[in-house]
Amino acid sequence: MSRTILLIEDNAAMRDNIQEILELSDYKVFTAVNGKIGVEMAKKEKPDLIICDITMPELDGYGVLHILGKSNETAGIPFVFLTAKAEKADFRKGMTLGADDYLTKPFDDVELLDVVEMRLKKASLFKKEFEKTAKGFDEFIDDVKASQEITSFTNERSLRTHKRKETIFSERHYPNALYLINKGKIKTFKTNEAGKELITGIHKEGDFLGYVSLLEDIAYSESAEVLEDAEIYVIPKQDFFTLVYNNKEVSRKFIQLLSNNLSESEDRLIRLAYNSVRKRVAEALVQLHDRYQTSDALKTPIPISREDLAGIVGTATESVIRTLGDFKEEKLIEIQKGDISILNLDKLKGLKN
Repeated sequence: MSRTILLIEDNAAMRDNIQEILELSDYKVFTAVNGKIGVEMAKKEKPDLIICDITMPELDGYGVLHILGKSNETAGIPFVFLTAKAEKADFRKGMTLGADDYLTKPFDDVELLDVVEMRLKKASLFKKEFEKTAKGFDEFIDDVKASQEITSFTNERSLRTHKRKETIFSERHYPNALYLINKGKIKTFKTNEAGKELITGIHKEGDFLGYVSLLEDIAYSESAEVLEDAEIYVIPKQDFFTLVYNNKEVSRKFIQLLSNNLSESEDRLIRLAYNSVRKRVAEALVQLHDRYQTSDALKTPIPISREDLAGIVGTATESVIRTLGDFKEEKLIEIQKGDISILNLDKLKGLKN
């Protein structure tokens, strides 16, 4: 079956030319003459790929990407921008909103088809279903590494054996790893003031433990104890955050693997991941503000690169850029020549709590 592509382009000649090239390569192409029509078609047709011009009437490409990114049905569709400008600001704004790639006009047939084929190939990789087992997780990691979407993954997880009644983690302790059960069963429980246990879950092979506390950056709200002799993979916190924050396609597939407990929905985990980044970026900005403030505190610019800010936050540069873009839209900060100035310190402090 032909792969489907939605082309959103207001220039008729450009639209017809791209459509012809793609159709000659056996793609099924839907076209839209402006952003508003493009959004409607994307929701209706759910194409395999979207190619969208940036500068258009009615609704520009940034608006299209922003709207589609808010819907679970369309957020995972690979998105390629067409732009006549090669300015860094265009690339930065597109990356902030989650674009997958760019084509700078003018481009030739080979460039167009190379980008389309590469993006469709990577997208199909993450449509694959993986078993919710240690073996399935290994296959997922192998595919992620083969896609080259993530380069900083350490893959240093260890396999530990535990006897019955051994503790995996305890309430009020802070997490430093993600746990994946390879064999055996684990119970999670809360303890009241009288020392009585309330069991919150029984977990088996293929279940992940401890990810909500990692995402929320809080202490464990429950303890985990071995019910029958178990083997458990211990996945470093750094690798967990790499999988969640570095690439949207990898993140969504990984969250699908995590959400094997019916009480934990995929949507909730995605919100937790996003909110965790918001909280950590807000906290970092407040700390930097305190360091750089002068008598005119709120207007003191913070001269820090996005890479350095990402290092402080402990996430991917793209995630920091996206969050800063949201803060700017919410009038919490302003950005001039790369420097960040805080406009609403109280609201930022509220986000970090």
